[in-house]
Amino acid sequence: MYKFDTHVHTAESSHCANLPAKEMLELYIKAGYSGICVTDHYDKHTFRRRGSLPWERHIDCFLKGYRKAAEAAGSTGFTVLLGAEVKLGDSENDLLLYGLTERFFYENPKLYDYDFGGFCGHMKKNGILVFQAHPFRPEISRENPCLLDGVEILNANPRHNSNNDSACGFAEKNGLLVSAGSDTHRAEDVGRSGILTAKKINSPGALKAVLTSGGFSIIVPY
Repeated sequence: MYKFDTHVHTAESSHCANLPAKEMLELYIKAGYSGICVTDHYDKHTFRRRGSLPWERHIDCFLKGYRKAAEAAGSTGFTVLLGAEVKLGDSENDLLLYGLTERFFYENPKLYDYDFGGFCGHMKKNGILVFQAHPFRPEISRENPCLLDGVEILNANPRHNSNNDSACGFAEKNGLLVSAGSDTHRAEDVGRSGILTAKKINSPGALKAVLTSGGFSIIVPY
């Protein structure tokens, strides 16, 4: 069986994380994982914090953590996939994206300027899955389930009350796909959750196929 974490941040690209990509990768390998999806923060406030840059440079900064992790994986056989955790406009709601390529971000600027309906339509057109992250944290509201692909029903970050049982009920009630992740920002977060699969996830398409089929077990926090 293969352990894969769907929700991971790097210090290089997420200002709220303090775990560098190389160190994080080493910790995940030590924890027995076969892969991760790097889901660094993508929102207008994060981009503005970097100052006035050409769009290509903004994306270079956004991708830095993912690229560092992929470089550190090298020939180890460990899989590093690209994802994102997006906020739209001034919303506090976080949307996890799966099935992404670097090229997509360069060719589709300022995704945070979309409204929710337009955003989901654009992602669907490009074959990208949209999951709402930790939808029952106190400061967050639920997005329209008719437009979502899925919901993160287990977020294992130890510094937040994600009310995972409510998220699970919301997914079941609305017939949504589900995911689980550690929401790693620090060393102590590594490997707290994720998904367990019979086949190794080694490509964006493979991750999408697993999430769509539900062919996995959820790793419960230790």
